[in-house]
Amino acid sequence: MNSDQSCNKEKLGFGILGCGNISDTHALAISELEDATLLSVCDIVPEKAMKMAAKYNCSYDLHIDDLLKREDIDVICICTPSGLHSKHGIQAARAKKHLIIEKPIDVSLIAAKELIQVCKEEGVLLCGISQHRFDDDIIRLKEAVSSGKLGQLNFGGSHTKWFRSQNYYDSGDWRGTWELDGGGALMNQSIHYIDLLQYIMGPVDEVFAYCVTRAHENIEVEDIGIATVKFKSGAVGVIEGNTAAFPGYCTRLDIYGTDGSVVIINDKIHDWNLKSEGVTEADFGRATTEEDYTRSGAIKGWASTPGVWHTSHQREIKDMITAIKEGNAPKIPGEEAIKPLEIILAIYESARIGKPVKIPLI
Repeated sequence: MNSDQSCNKEKLGFGILGCGNISDTHALAISELEDATLLSVCDIVPEKAMKMAAKYNCSYDLHIDDLLKREDIDVICICTPSGLHSKHGIQAARAKKHLIIEKPIDVSLIAAKELIQVCKEEGVLLCGISQHRFDDDIIRLKEAVSSGKLGQLNFGGSHTKWFRSQNYYDSGDWRGTWELDGGGALMNQSIHYIDLLQYIMGPVDEVFAYCVTRAHENIEVEDIGIATVKFKSGAVGVIEGNTAAFPGYCTRLDIYGTDGSVVIINDKIHDWNLKSEGVTEADFGRATTEEDYTRSGAIKGWASTPGVWHTSHQREIKDMITAIKEGNAPKIPGEEAIKPLEIILAIYESARIGKPVKIPLI
């Protein structure tokens, strides 16, 4: 979209497709923005659509066609099962709606690329949800890395140590399936921190992985996934995705460089050690107390049912509104949203064949 395709509407009309758990985060974020208004929600389950419409004082639809034919809706938030994201996104793009798509952008690389291409053909903007890039502490870390304060990056680790009960997987026929869920602990729970890993460390060159199902029944996908990672820079790292870590622990990002190291736990800076800020080798062995660890939220708090702050979603939605109004690209277009998907699909392929897998896949 170029500047001559900008939108001069004071308020953009929003619709939400899919009224599952994450849709409430979108709705809350939209409802608090002055230049956005939620006009309708849509779900094939009438009770879900009606309940959400009543909560946010908007109308509801029971079929995507009814939602998309509304001329007052400018943007559609796609919150349906992952395996339907591209299908629904293409339908919305053909209806000339801008798109905000929940993670992952799709479960298929081919489908995701088709969606990106259709959006370009139709002249609509596509934004993939990677809301943690808008977290204050991630912004601070990214700026420090970009300005060279960590020196040469040598190691990066992404750990998602959560728990999901059997009831979670049993709550929907699509959960735990390759077709609609697209994967398990990696695709659904770990994708945000995998995105942050490559966002901070740079492009991934190769992965080698194991994926297993150990703690849940009647699911096709992994509840534990482990991968070693080689980055194109020469740095190395690890990825852990886990929904079998009873009763649920933390998300953690480790970034180690020659001139400093940073640890993020549950989206907050836990350790910030830079040579430029006075940390020296004499600080080796400095203990992190259990009190510090607990205070960060890593031991206690909300690990088994991780809190979703709508603030970061709101920042990303606001960025999309600005992009539409100014005729520019959003900060996380489809090409960015596809990056963590490709890493996860490479991990699945490596686990399947028992060999390292290079990126890009296609």
